Amino acid sequence: MPIVLRGLTLELDEPESLLRERAARRLRLPQQDIRRCTVRRRSIDAREKGRIRLVFTVEVDLSGPPSNEHRVVRRLHRPDVALARPETPPTPTPGTEPLPERPLVIGFGPAGMFAAYMLACLGYRPIVLERGADVTTRHRDILLDYYRRGIFHPESNLLFGEGGAGAYSDGKLYTRVRDPRNRVVLETLVHHRADPAILVDARPHIGSDKLPGICRRIRLHIESLGGQVRFGARLDDVTIENGRLTGVCVNGETIRCGPVILAVGHSARDTLRMLARRGVVFESRAFQMGARIEHPQEMIDRWQYAELCGHARLPPAEYNLVARGAAGERGDLFSFCMCPGGMILPTNESPGLIATNGASRSGRKGAFANAGLVVTLDPVEVHPPSRSDPLAAFDFIESVERAAFRATGETGQVPAQRACDLLAGRGSDGALHTTFPLGGRWADLRTILPPVVAEALARGLRQLDAMMPGFAGPEALLTAPESRASGPVRIPRDPVSRQARSCAGLYPVGEGAGYAGGIVSAACDGLKTAEALIARYAPPSG
Repeated sequence: MPIVLRGLTLELDEPESLLRERAARRLRLPQQDIRRCTVRRRSIDAREKGRIRLVFTVEVDLSGPPSNEHRVVRRLHRPDVALARPETPPTPTPGTEPLPERPLVIGFGPAGMFAAYMLACLGYRPIVLERGADVTTRHRDILLDYYRRGIFHPESNLLFGEGGAGAYSDGKLYTRVRDPRNRVVLETLVHHRADPAILVDARPHIGSDKLPGICRRIRLHIESLGGQVRFGARLDDVTIENGRLTGVCVNGETIRCGPVILAVGHSARDTLRMLARRGVVFESRAFQMGARIEHPQEMIDRWQYAELCGHARLPPAEYNLVARGAAGERGDLFSFCMCPGGMILPTNESPGLIATNGASRSGRKGAFANAGLVVTLDPVEVHPPSRSDPLAAFDFIESVERAAFRATGETGQVPAQRACDLLAGRGSDGALHTTFPLGGRWADLRTILPPVVAEALARGLRQLDAMMPGFAGPEALLTAPESRASGPVRIPRDPVSRQARSCAGLYPVGEGAGYAGGIVSAACDGLKTAEALIARYAPPSG
């Protein structure tokens, strides 16, 4: 069994070939006793600005019998030297219950994609219904029609289509959730031509330029195994009989169904509202709202790397910030979805709304960095009708997004304000430079954001500016609202069967159902539900 060594360090100018020597020194063995030394994790330690180091976790195999590894670990008795304990995700054994119909997967974002992928790999031939377009059509609709001509496609945009909202995100794959399926997700992405570096980087990302092609290749693999992916197939209605989902209506066609995995994402508000009308029960859930802040990437690099800024082995710098107590009793203001060298993107699913998100390409070579600055809100507190109707929280969020649209003359441009001007209570003027593809217009963000959010943002900016001078200075541009960081509702489900408690046969997964918060966690949630279906049902025959 291999030995895992954590915390091996290299200076920026030292090659990775020295890791074998460092590992041998840690193990108190000659180098020739190490048969193999493999990097398992790589990160940057920038806590000491004058001495930034690379930190590695490596896996080592020793020459000789396997007992050598056990003997060395026992002899050293160190917390940073241990035997590797492989975390193998469960492999479900197919059940025996006949499938009433081929499984349906509604939505082809990360949760639906990985659920369909597992089902296809084990012979279940899923049918995927995706309201949006394939990535080729979607790319044209976004870049040519929306960005250049201002023509917005409600069913083919940055949220709906092959790959879901994740296809045009930064592709950040970092998650705090420990699950052996995380590795499965990363390895699947690499198998479909993601950079293998995502398997070792502490904060892996793929890039918005690479993700669409990876999504397409995963879809083709699903189809090659007998699965089917239908685009332009929006879930319009459902039939629920005696508490069980028995049919779905798609583009006017009623389809009898067996198990249905619901993976629509949290911006498919029309679909979620339809399900509520049909009796599916929802519950309120805390959500985040705030603004997105944009700085020159060079400023971030200087803050994080000091005099080592520009070193060839240092990537564009990022940050993860918290302004403690900025929201009073509601808690902290914190950064979210930080995108080095990135751009700000529109994330509205219908015309007449403005919402922001961040993304970056694989090289992260853009001149600007951006991040969400958000506070957590209780929907019942900020919108009392949510107490009796959880989906009423969408009305509150949409009112903010409509206010943002009106604030820039209904042009589709993003409302913007310099951070220092928001703090001073004055309007911004002069040239406005933003990476938002439709451009921006000066606006008073305090007239757009709810007072509780605007006040927390102001207090948090002052605190963060004290930590990183210039963070809230004249080069810091705020755009708003950042209102899609998470959804305000959850569909309660049984923890074992993973079916909705209010509707048998409906399997809610991912961000839209309230069970994930990013690409990897959503993909893992989809995998778990696919496992539950496989464990119950036999593969379809014929």
